[in-house]
Amino acid sequence: MSIHNIVLKQKEYFLSGATLDVNFRVKQLKKLRSAVTKWEPQMTEALNADLGRSDAEGFLCDIGTCILEINEMIKGVRRWSKPEKHYSGMLCFPSMSTKVYKKPYGVTLIISPFNFPFMLSIGVLLCAIGGGNTAVIKASSKSSHCTQVLKDMIAETFPPEYVTVIDGGHDVADECLAENFDKIFYTGSPKIGKHVLEAAAKNLTPVALELGGETGNWAVIRKDADLNDAARKIAFFKLLNSGQICININQVAVAEEVADEFVKKLKAEYERQIGTDALKNSDYAKLINSAAYKKCAKDTETYKDKVVYGGKGNADECRFQPTILYPIGINEEIVQRELFNPIISVVPYKDADIDRIMRIIASREHGLSLYVFTKDMKWANHVMSTQQFGGGCINEVCLHLMVKGVPFNGTGHSGMGAYHGEWGFKEFTHPCTVLKGSTKFNLPLREHPYTDSKMKLLRIFEK
Repeated sequence: MSIHNIVLKQKEYFLSGATLDVNFRVKQLKKLRSAVTKWEPQMTEALNADLGRSDAEGFLCDIGTCILEINEMIKGVRRWSKPEKHYSGMLCFPSMSTKVYKKPYGVTLIISPFNFPFMLSIGVLLCAIGGGNTAVIKASSKSSHCTQVLKDMIAETFPPEYVTVIDGGHDVADECLAENFDKIFYTGSPKIGKHVLEAAAKNLTPVALELGGETGNWAVIRKDADLNDAARKIAFFKLLNSGQICININQVAVAEEVADEFVKKLKAEYERQIGTDALKNSDYAKLINSAAYKKCAKDTETYKDKVVYGGKGNADECRFQPTILYPIGINEEIVQRELFNPIISVVPYKDADIDRIMRIIASREHGLSLYVFTKDMKWANHVMSTQQFGGGCINEVCLHLMVKGVPFNGTGHSGMGAYHGEWGFKEFTHPCTVLKGSTKFNLPLREHPYTDSKMKLLRIFEK
């Protein structure tokens, strides 16, 4: 079936009203949860084939997370979908009642990436289902094994007029974008995000974007930070999925007073967690394809004089060692773009110059995440409440993504919109205000002629 016909069938199905009943939505969410549980072995195998993921990493980052998100939507969707009741106010008299209905957009398009092929497909799909929509998922052609499993699992679970998965490259994505969807959710790079927005503008389609950020995510380590703790957490994070995570640390600014010590501890943590050579550890994930590997190798070669750890890879397996570049200047080219690989640049600065460093970071495109390590909570809270970024942590990495009831989002070049839990439900519904009028006791204040006495009465409502 052509993409155009799929969209037509889904529009017809949505207009039938079948998806509007919240009990129907809960039933479909439970079917989705059962499908994830049933297909877990195939999902695990596909994650290993595409990304070299271990079973534990596959469950932690994709499969288990999907189940948690589905459970949260099942638990909350009945409450979230209830119309809100509001008092209309005296200016609207004799109307006393107004409701805000949470209406689905209709037929939605979900464009998902390769790095978390299930979480960033199913994790968005469950929001679309919870909101009462139908969905077309354009899955990544780079993670082909995962895309095939996703296609088979969804086809077994849902009819195509309700949910369907499409594979293919950029040409297929453009075919999807040429259709008149009611909502688009894209996860990926800022470059393609701009293309998605441009295509959506032709139909004035509302869009949510989750992007990695043009200049990457920063971690900032002050001289008073617990270096053992910071090194342990940053090493874990950079090893995860071989650095191919949109909220991962691209570069770390470290107070020069402790920079040498931090680098020493980071090396030790890499070896403690993954061994003396990550390439020999089967649990260490690989890069998605040869193009990603070559890009990583090229950057390492360009900065070979700054490589203080790692720097080698296995081209046949697309695996590249966790690599530390040090010292790197804050204005060097490599810290002004997203890397999406296991390279981390260490940028030393004088701790007394921290305000200048934060101004430089703020002057660049907004990151999806920001991480700070310090004992100075006053400073940390000030940074987190004033700097522009999607989300982040103080003395921690990535766990803000796992907190129930809070949004995951970006701003500017790191995206627009938000999801997870109720925020995902809101992203896939339109709040529609409806006032209930009265045929009796209508006052003539709003009608011609506008007299001085009417104006005096109207001004009472200002108070």
